[in-house]
Amino acid sequence: MCSIQQAVCGLHHPVVFSYHVRTPGTRNCYLRESSRHLAYTFLKFIRTQWQTALPMATIQSLLSGRGRDGAQAEEGIEEGGGARGSRPGVELQLVQSQSQSSSQEEEAEGFGSSITALVLRQPMKYRKTLIYLALTALLIFTTAFLLGYVAFRRSCQYCGDDEDLVPVDDPPGLPHYPEGDLHMGELRDMLKKYFSEETLDSTIRRVSRATHPPGSSEGNDLAREILQSFQKLRMDHTWTDSHYATLQFPSRTQRNALWIVDKNGVELEEIPLNAEDYCAYSPTGTATGGVMYVNYARAKDFDTLRSLGLSLEGAIALARVGGGVSFAEKVRHAQRAGMVGVLVYPDPADVPQDPRRLGLSSDTAISEHVHLGSGDPFTPGFPSFNHTQFPPMQSSGLPLIPAQPISANVASMLLRQLEGVACPRGWQGRLQIYVYVRCVLGPSLTGGTGRQVRMGVFNSMTPVLLNNIFASFEGKVEPEQYIIIGAQRDSWGPGAVKSGVGTALLLELARTFSSMVQNGFYPRRSLLFVSWDAGDFGNVGATEWLEGYLSMLHLKAVAYFSLDQAIMGDDELSAYASPLLVDLIEGAIKQVEHPKHPGQSILAQLESQGGNWKSHIVKPLYLNSGAYSFTAFGGVPAMELRFSEAVRAYPFVNTQWDSASRLQERLQGQLSSVGRTIGELVGLMVLRLAHHAVLPLNPTCYTGTMLQFSSQLNQHSAELQARGLSPQWVFSARGDYSRAAKTLKESIQNSDMDDERVTRLYNTRIMRVEYYFLSLYVSAVETPFRHILHGRGNHTLSALTEHLALLRTQPHLFDEARFRRQLALFTWTLQGAANALSGDVWNIDNIV
Repeated sequence: MCSIQQAVCGLHHPVVFSYHVRTPGTRNCYLRESSRHLAYTFLKFIRTQWQTALPMATIQSLLSGRGRDGAQAEEGIEEGGGARGSRPGVELQLVQSQSQSSSQEEEAEGFGSSITALVLRQPMKYRKTLIYLALTALLIFTTAFLLGYVAFRRSCQYCGDDEDLVPVDDPPGLPHYPEGDLHMGELRDMLKKYFSEETLDSTIRRVSRATHPPGSSEGNDLAREILQSFQKLRMDHTWTDSHYATLQFPSRTQRNALWIVDKNGVELEEIPLNAEDYCAYSPTGTATGGVMYVNYARAKDFDTLRSLGLSLEGAIALARVGGGVSFAEKVRHAQRAGMVGVLVYPDPADVPQDPRRLGLSSDTAISEHVHLGSGDPFTPGFPSFNHTQFPPMQSSGLPLIPAQPISANVASMLLRQLEGVACPRGWQGRLQIYVYVRCVLGPSLTGGTGRQVRMGVFNSMTPVLLNNIFASFEGKVEPEQYIIIGAQRDSWGPGAVKSGVGTALLLELARTFSSMVQNGFYPRRSLLFVSWDAGDFGNVGATEWLEGYLSMLHLKAVAYFSLDQAIMGDDELSAYASPLLVDLIEGAIKQVEHPKHPGQSILAQLESQGGNWKSHIVKPLYLNSGAYSFTAFGGVPAMELRFSEAVRAYPFVNTQWDSASRLQERLQGQLSSVGRTIGELVGLMVLRLAHHAVLPLNPTCYTGTMLQFSSQLNQHSAELQARGLSPQWVFSARGDYSRAAKTLKESIQNSDMDDERVTRLYNTRIMRVEYYFLSLYVSAVETPFRHILHGRGNHTLSALTEHLALLRTQPHLFDEARFRRQLALFTWTLQGAANALSGDVWNIDNIV
């Protein structure tokens, strides 16, 4: 503790002390003062007041011994005939003792006696004045000290020399680290100490106690609670970002339905559907046709159906949930095949449906939006601040055919009536086995010629005010660079996994970093914590925010970490991530225990399975991921971590059964333990990004992808040359990018990391790597996912390779003009990325 003794320890050896002030607005304010100045000022004040109260002549006369009884002093007589009012400069002589040979001790004693006499024999008014002055000075000093102590005792963490900081007033068990001297090991210890899983379960239960879709009273109440929670954490800033978006909900007046009709369209039988089950952004109206079983409705499934010579036009697709494709992709594939509607059901082979073993009820459907995109589909490419300011427009990702989720029981009724060709090998699900029917494709129905199915979708569009809740800590060195952590807040059902888990982790990580900041951690870069609205409708809240800041976000956003659906089991860890962030994962999984294998790190557990750890957990970003839009649309590296079950998947997502009790039962009471694991993993990666002088992102991460594509082009070189096509410019662009990325990495390794100007330049170039892969040659309105590696559209590498494969598989379908355009768009984007990564224009080789 800083004591008064430090303030008066000596004028020649001062001890510098400091109060470290942390307030919600200013945490980097330092109040420095030295005890030398303090002591000097205090003594000078006393001396001045002393001289004012006692005339110098009086002091001198007393010291000379002639004022022993006060008579001579009063008369003003001096030895030698001098008068009291004589001119200045008359030499005053001290009365010497009778013995000129007295010792130094006697002189000292005489001097001390004179001082004593001075104090004791002054007139009463002088003594009172001196006492009052001394007491006043002491009172002022004491009051100032106590006020400073009370004001800063909670924030003053360190007191001592700059070179030797010592803890001040440490609470029991609370670690303190001197600012500027925190290493990753110390930060990791702080993170693990302050992160608490005790509140995770209760927060998940609070969030998922009822359905809370956007715009509902429950959803608004939850938003207010989260905002208040952020405000209590003493963060630098908390605010709300609002948008008006058009969302779709089930109609309150007319339920979606299915009917069996005859060849004349007369309804023969109605198949009841649950009023709460629907696909958001499905076109409304009716569609009638035969039923065709299309497996998972993947592109390759439709290729298989075409190869069998089946006509798909005019039929309604019956598709299974899963297969690695979203509902929106299933609908898009069916639409391109000429089908008129889509029904999606959960098959027991993909979604456990035995309630006795914590499975989904067979009369429950799984709901999901069908917009092949993200954000408000009626303001594509720009933020939906106010619809009245924009002309009518809609996303190209909206489907043109209706879609409806159905339960396994409804699907079994349809499968029993199908007639036609037998299913291809591997297409049979367990539902056909359970209902004892042979797997056939359709599209005919038994019971009479011309029987068909009619589906009616009557959802309604509604404008809704969305609120994204933000809180932030400003960075100390590079506050203009953001590390963003976010989670979806809304849910169609209770949403324990969909929104409860992410919200609980978000609040706990925010509280953890708040505690760390209050106890010595200063992030180099800013930290943003965000609760997103309307995530169930295609990450609408997050995408609208991205659209609003798209022009500058690549200059500020370092990375985004999504906490959505982070806990669905406790067996396997998956990291859906941009390759730029993969190196961060290894450092984190080395330091965090596996929730199911205490005492063993996640990395050690993965290595025990054999093979490279990356092949076990690293996976590409997918369309409905909370992280996908940040990378594919915004050009920001993003990641979404998830623990899931190895054998039986959690079956309740996007249903009314997604409750905290079922999730806790699924994890056998280990929900908090798994939550701590996810929290520590994300926290450690955020720490590295927030703490290191140079961002620990690997600019060479895409080199392997480019090399692999070059190899594919080489394999088709003969076919390309026969058509007059040359991959030379692609090879050149790939080489330029590889060299530029390698040079940047080596330059960073060989540079002085203490040079702030150099590190800022490197960080700027690293942050833009992902952004460089956003194609400048396609419209953000028509093709929002412009990333050539993670995006969607003809400009992407995946579309280019698929088209290239047609040269051998189906050469008659190969479109040379289209391929030339695809190759040109890809090459120009890659070359632009290489040029930008090279730095200054004089570092770019552009030899023609």
